[in-house]
Parts: sequence; structure tokens; C-alpha cells
Amino acid sequence: MRLRHPDGQVVHLAYGTNVHPAEDLPGILTQLEVYAARVRAHLDTAVLGLGLWLAAPVAAALAAEPALRRRLRRELDVRGLEVVTLNGFPYEAFHAPVVKKAVYLPDWADPRRLRYTMDLARVLVDLLPDDAARGSISTLPLGWRDPWDGPQVGAVNRALDQLAHGLSVLDRPVRVAFEPEPGCVIENTLQATVHLSRADPRYLGVCVDLAHLACAWEDPVTAVQRLARAGLPVVKVQVSAALSVEDPGAPALAAYVEPRFMHQTRSRGCAASFDDLDEALADLAAGGAGGPWRVHYHVPLHASPEPPLEATTGVLRASLAALLGGPVAGCDHLEVETYTWGVLPASQRPTGPQQLAAGMAAELAYARDTLHDLGLKTLEPR
Repeated sequence: MRLRHPDGQVVHLAYGTNVHPAEDLPGILTQLEVYAARVRAHLDTAVLGLGLWLAAPVAAALAAEPALRRRLRRELDVRGLEVVTLNGFPYEAFHAPVVKKAVYLPDWADPRRLRYTMDLARVLVDLLPDDAARGSISTLPLGWRDPWDGPQVGAVNRALDQLAHGLSVLDRPVRVAFEPEPGCVIENTLQATVHLSRADPRYLGVCVDLAHLACAWEDPVTAVQRLARAGLPVVKVQVSAALSVEDPGAPALAAYVEPRFMHQTRSRGCAASFDDLDEALADLAAGGAGGPWRVHYHVPLHASPEPPLEATTGVLRASLAALLGGPVAGCDHLEVETYTWGVLPASQRPTGPQQLAAGMAAELAYARDTLHDLGLKTLEPR
């Protein structure tokens, strides 16, 4: 979906396909028909954007074989789908029964991460619409915080130099965006300015995930200004919302404890920090920190959680206003990334492909309407 900013810049809005488990090309092609085509029909839009997730094995296969890239491009085109951004955070097995900290491996000190990201970049060059200004790839915030030592820092700096060089020789512009996340080497925008101070801003920048921003208790305006002062471009925005609760003893919160993903939990101002929601609840039961809490659990944008739980959509709207209320300045790739539909509490979980497609379409409509409130206009018929 394309919108035009008041400054004339085209802004691309997509949904992230890492909500789907497919990790080979036949599975990806199937998901285009089963989900993406249905989402486009729900929205009645001429073109639907995808933030495509390609696991490492299929990314390598596509990068090595031009015919496979042409096939994927044709399958996108015939369904009215476009790809300007790839989600390169999960490496593979993102829908395994237990993912947790494995999602941060391989990290940027491991050569496999560089190879994977360059494979994605080569694929994206051939998927980009002919009139797209550039492509983007979001990636993890270097790695999990522990262990992180001198040799890893040196390896990362070399990898980022090699990444920038590799991107510089591509046939079309592609930028890579590092996504701050609680618990990682880069948890917030301040740490991004430190750890990415050597990064070449022509090719490397930041992916601002709005759920992560909320969980870090960052003020949106301050965060955006900090990145601008540091000369770090906001290459991509993950339009997402986290869980929020004033009273963490509310029984409804326990329903969000689940075995697959990490749900980092932070009390106000990050005075208390936990790597997962079950750890936070156990600490609370033992007399630990009370609320309010924010929990890294991506919840559907358009549907409020069961009270007294809330979604951080206020942070989402304030962040988009801070990012897009003035000139876009290159921040033109937005991706709705609610990958947790399959692990939501049973009463909120989709029962089949049609219900999931309808939910994702409703999220995109929420994001589109929020952008309309900021003065952006949809370019395609709705």
C-alpha cells in the first residue's frame, strides 16, 4: 500500500510475513495466495505491500538462482503484491515450538549473519518495483547482550564495514536497518547512537520498532531527535504495539505467558527489567516491582486486549507523528509486524486463514487511517 506524504514523498506500508511459518519457496508462494491475496481483497487496494521474511536457506537459494527470483517476482506481480522491504531479523525456525533467545542467533559477530543479509539484499534488488526509490532490510540489534566482549565488537565492526561495501556495489539502493530491542546489545535509541557510531549512514541505519520503543519507556520525540542529531537515518519503522498494564497482578496478564517467543518486561522507566514475562510475574509474586509494566508482546493494533490490559497504541501514534509529522527524510518504509497471532490467548487467536487475513487487514487499515490523520494520502483506490 502506498501513501503520499505532504512533502511529496511516497511512503510504503506493508505487513510483515514473519507471522507465517513457511521457510521454503513453495510454502512462501502458497502463503501469498492464502493470506496476502485475501488481505489485499479485504482492503480493496490495487497494490499490497509485504515485508517479506525469507529464512536463510531459501534466501541463499534465491540469491544463487536468478530464475527463482524471477519466478517469485512474477508470483508477486500477478497478485498485486509488492516488496520494498525484507524482514531479516529471524534467521530460520522462527515458528519452532520454542524460539526465545535463539532468534538472536547468529549474531553480527558470526559471519553467517553477514552472508544471510547480503543474500537478502541481492534478492531484494530483483523484487523491488521498477519505480521504488530504494529497498530496506531490518535486522537484529547486533545480538543478545550477554556475552558481548571485545572480540565480538571487533568482529561486528568489520562485518558492518563489509556490509556497507557490499550494499554499495548493488545495482539498486538497499539499506540495512538495525532494530533496537530490550535485552539486546542495542536496547534503545541511545545505545544505537553508541554502537552504530561508525556505521556508514548511506547504507546503514535504524529500524524503529514502536512496541520496542514503548517497552524501553522512550519518549518518541526525544528518540527521533536523538537519532537525527547522531546522523543515523530511520530506514524503516515497525508499526507495532506492546502490552501495557497498570496493575501487573491482573489475572488477564498471565494468559500471555507462552513458550515460543521472548516477552521482555519493563516497569516504568525500566526501574525493573525482566527477560521474559513469566520471570516478571514470579518476581511480582515474591514481592517485587509493581506496575505499570510494558511487555514486549506484539498485540493486534485494532483490537484492545482484555481490560485492564491495554495496548501501547498511544506511543505508536505519538511516534508516527514524531517520525512523519515533518519531512519524511528517507523514513518511507513502514511494516505492520504482529507476528504473535498464533500465540495470542485462545479467545483472541484466529481459527483459520480467513480470520487471520481479516485481522491483518484490520491492522493495516488502522495503520493507514493513523497515517491519514497525519496528512498522508492513499495513492491507490481503496
